[in-house]
Amino acid sequence: MTPSAAESGERVRLTAWVRGHVQGVGFRWWTRCRALELGLVGTATNLPDGRVEVVAEGPRKACTELLAALRGGSTPGRVDSVVEQWSEPRGGLHGFVER
Repeated sequence: MTPSAAESGERVRLTAWVRGHVQGVGFRWWTRCRALELGLVGTATNLPDGRVEVVAEGPRKACTELLAALRGGSTPGRVDSVVEQWSEPRGGLHGFVER
């Protein structure tokens, strides 16, 4: 995507898989709060392998800010790594839900 598209508020879907001590420590709640502050919709879901999957849709700038917050070191628990995937928004999300 071109820089001008990113600057124009282009809508995207961010999927981030967060590994570390991120379950049972308020991580999904914290993520939900940050996402709502940024005007994003999506989900934060505990996975059976101990990771949390974060799916967020909205303006690219807001999704980039959420990704930076996930990696920023001020999250509950301990984040060891974040793997990201960018794609076109799919829609169908309302609010930001902890699963």
